Amino acid sequence: MISRLPLRALTLGALLLSSAVPALAAPCGTGSFESWLEDFKKEAAAKGISAPAIQAGLSGVTLDKSVLARDQSQKVFTQSFEEFSGRMVPPRLTRGSNMLKQYGSVLGRIEQAYGVSGEVLVAIWGLETDFGVNIGKFSTLRALATLAYDCRRTELFKAELMDALRIVERGDIAPADLRGAWAGEIGQTQFMPSSYIKFAVDFDGNGRRDLLRSPPDVLASTANFLANHGWQRGKEWEPGSANFAAIKEWNKSEVYAKTIAAFATQLSRAP
Repeated sequence: MISRLPLRALTLGALLLSSAVPALAAPCGTGSFESWLEDFKKEAAAKGISAPAIQAGLSGVTLDKSVLARDQSQKVFTQSFEEFSGRMVPPRLTRGSNMLKQYGSVLGRIEQAYGVSGEVLVAIWGLETDFGVNIGKFSTLRALATLAYDCRRTELFKAELMDALRIVERGDIAPADLRGAWAGEIGQTQFMPSSYIKFAVDFDGNGRRDLLRSPPDVLASTANFLANHGWQRGKEWEPGSANFAAIKEWNKSEVYAKTIAAFATQLSRAP
């Protein structure tokens, strides 16, 4: 995940830095974090989130200064496509090919359901978290609460924190297990909570949308995201093609999107 974060941070940062901060029910950055959190709990209840979910998700949550430090020290990504893809793809190609075979049946069913090619899903999976190995160790609820309290992009992260509580409320992931990247991304392909709520699916049929532990749920949810962002069944995914725009909806960085496409193409040609 460390190798992925600068690009994700760049994409996220471009959105965040452009966000205005309107008047809030729970004013950011004024008073103690604890007071702010109490106000946020009331706001969450007013939005219909249950008391048990609020209690389970936010009880004992404290400010994480390491999250603020990472957020405030984001650097502009300067690697070229050749540099980035050359560093990221070759070490993952053999395992990616093995994953394509191991989950061939699942990926076939996913392509039938959503139209998204397995090679693209495996490429995203590998680039985001090394196929689920590096999903992140930050408490998602704590990280999001910290970023919501900070006044730089309060409204965005308050909304993400609300959706993280909704994930807890519907029973997908227990609060203690809700861990990921410092900016709130969750799971083996790094969904923000809002995308988790919109696009996560229970593809393994166990009654939960588990993007931490279930590869079928992870891969199908990623396909669902792409299908809802313009993916066209049976079309190419190379830059300039019908589906490259859908890949750019996954990550707006041209370098990252081109690396996904290149990785997927190499997987499609692997023996």
